[in-house]
Amino acid sequence: MKHHVAALVFDGVAPFELGTVVEVFGLPRPELDVEDWYELVVCAPQPGPLRAVGGIAVVAEHGLDALAAADTVIVPGWPRVGEPVPPAVVDALRAAHERGARLVSICSGAFVLAATGLLDGREVATHWRYADALRRLHPKVAVNERVLYVESDRLWTSAGSAAGLDLCLALVRSDHGSTIVNHVARRLVLAPHRDGGQAQFIEQPVARVGDDRLGQAIGWALAHLDRPITVEEMAARAFMSPRNFSRRFRAATGATPRAWLLDQRIQASLPLLEDGALPVESVGAAVGFGAPAFRRHFRRALGVSPSQYRRSFRAA
Repeated sequence: MKHHVAALVFDGVAPFELGTVVEVFGLPRPELDVEDWYELVVCAPQPGPLRAVGGIAVVAEHGLDALAAADTVIVPGWPRVGEPVPPAVVDALRAAHERGARLVSICSGAFVLAATGLLDGREVATHWRYADALRRLHPKVAVNERVLYVESDRLWTSAGSAAGLDLCLALVRSDHGSTIVNHVARRLVLAPHRDGGQAQFIEQPVARVGDDRLGQAIGWALAHLDRPITVEEMAARAFMSPRNFSRRFRAATGATPRAWLLDQRIQASLPLLEDGALPVESVGAAVGFGAPAFRRHFRRALGVSPSQYRRSFRAA
């Protein structure tokens, strides 16, 4: 059975945010040989032509009735921040969630999900420039403008633009695991995973020209995750002092070398846990952890133990 995805758009839709949804969920991927791949429809409160940012026209062929058959509903944005969301949209989203559908927002789409009341008392992500408005209009929502995306009880919210791609890939990972999402990310020419708790913006998103040494150190570390790695060793690979290396590394990646290493080890463990061939202790050792440290850091990062992750993924 196909996994039905409905993109709910409005007049004034942002083409980039809608495009991320189409790119991830709207393209056939026969090379993956996945039977329950996604089938995407674009819907609106009223079917028909819509204006998009930049003078582009979009035609929504379906109305709100498409939400009744959707397994996932994605709201790529809300073009009229500060204005009330139509009651019919609120009712349709509530009904979809009660039926078991997963509700997702990108950027200002969080205002639409918040209007349903389903986000009350929950941590919610949105673009940092909309955070204050979201707090003011929906004071029961715990807005976190620092993170890329957040998930809670089939409710996913993300920051804007590129963070929408991170969220869409996280959904694919949740549905199909690391191996499949790596294939999709490769086709997108995109990193397969950025942790949802990563900062929305960093001092220097792209390493400066001349910082190829950082790339050498990163490449070496990724090839040796099964062994202990120190900041001093990484700095030596980059021909820098540890202090200078740490400063440049954080400016280029938004994370300290230690935090980055920890995240890479956790991410490397996911496909091994999903595969199920190795005991949990062996998975931890394969990515450079002792057994107690692996369980501790894994739970801190993902909120569940490695064994729970393996069981929940295999059950799914």
